[in-house]
Amino acid sequence: MASILIVDDEVAIAAAFAMFFRHDGQHVVYEAHTGGDGVDAYWRLRPDLVLLDVRLPDMTGFDVLAKIRTDDPVVIMITAYGDVPMAVDALHQGAENFLTKPVDLSHLAAAADRALEKSHLRRMSRYLSEKRDDASRVIVGSSPLMRELAEQVQVLAHSDRTTGLLIGERGSGKGRVAELIHQQSPRSGGPFVEVNCAALTAESLDIELFGEEGSGGKPAKRGLFEIADSGTLFLDEIGDLAPQLQPKLLRALEGRGFRRHGGTVEIVPNTRVIAATSRDLGEEVAAGRFREDLFYRLSVMPLRLPPLRERTREDVLELIVQVQRDLASTLSDAPATLSDEALDAVLRYGWPGNIRELRNTLERAMLLARGAGRIESRHLAREITAASGADVSHHTPRTLSDVEKAHIDRTLKAHHFNRTHAARELGIARATLIKKIREYELAERPRGRG
Repeated sequence: MASILIVDDEVAIAAAFAMFFRHDGQHVVYEAHTGGDGVDAYWRLRPDLVLLDVRLPDMTGFDVLAKIRTDDPVVIMITAYGDVPMAVDALHQGAENFLTKPVDLSHLAAAADRALEKSHLRRMSRYLSEKRDDASRVIVGSSPLMRELAEQVQVLAHSDRTTGLLIGERGSGKGRVAELIHQQSPRSGGPFVEVNCAALTAESLDIELFGEEGSGGKPAKRGLFEIADSGTLFLDEIGDLAPQLQPKLLRALEGRGFRRHGGTVEIVPNTRVIAATSRDLGEEVAAGRFREDLFYRLSVMPLRLPPLRERTREDVLELIVQVQRDLASTLSDAPATLSDEALDAVLRYGWPGNIRELRNTLERAMLLARGAGRIESRHLAREITAASGADVSHHTPRTLSDVEKAHIDRTLKAHHFNRTHAARELGIARATLIKKIREYELAERPRGRG
């Protein structure tokens, strides 16, 4: 459950806020009625969110904020005397938001939800940055999906004669997972050899995999199957394997050996094969492009690597920290900390190129941020900030009313003109939303709704 500390000298208001947040059973709420008690309570409890009144009997809310700022708290400041300069000052000093009394509870709930999400990500990022896990770990993530994948990797690793098939989109980390399986297996002392089946012609791949018999005084060329003897051979993009090579690979996987290109001697190496594909091999079999018997031989224990868009925000955050930790070893003079806005943009982006795109993006951002204290949104690629709404490079002049009208219109449509739901997302009262609809002459909701 999320923890909230309310610091307000008006006991009735503090109690009302506390009752509101306790009502859903999702929050633990603490109260303090002086600035000194608030500071002590913060350092004792380390709450996820602080609701901080500006006017306190012994000090100002800004004094309290200054005394806890080193812990990077998430604070919403509240006052009955709010004005624009004070709001701007609060935000500059590290407050997350600024609300004026009397506070609309639906507005407070929306602001608290956003602040608590930021608090959760900030704390998790700090925790992951301080963890001293094995830097070579590849299966990163704490969700049930990623924990299950990690368990499957361990099972496959210890079954050192079982052929593995890694299924996932390009850039999803199949090569690194294959290497991890090898490192955790009894074959870790042997070689790990990889080849991309889509990068070579059929004849070249035949020689690369199975070798070539010598002739005319030319020595024989050992293939990768022989070179990987007692180790692991990783066949990337197995779905692109030429049809004429598929029977030869199947025979080798069944332990019956192979012959070098142009040779007659049977060679039976002790090599474990892990294959990977970004294709749907079932569809390839149905289309007649991939042998069914080879497909079943490879699919003894298939592992699916989810794309980043299917992973939880927490899993992606953990991956971001891991990638930055890896990059920091070669970019020691570049910052590895993302600002809240940059982190939010990275977490909202869909990452069509998956881990490879994420790694390249973070490396570029770290290089551009050299000399800065942290990575800001401006250091990210434009398509990432544009996807999150953080891109300001193409500014179209618009009044605040224009922006508000467009945003309310989009929110109403997103909720099928249900005014109650739209008002909660916007953080305003339903009556205020109805007033805005009339003020901006927005389209009426369909009959029977909201």
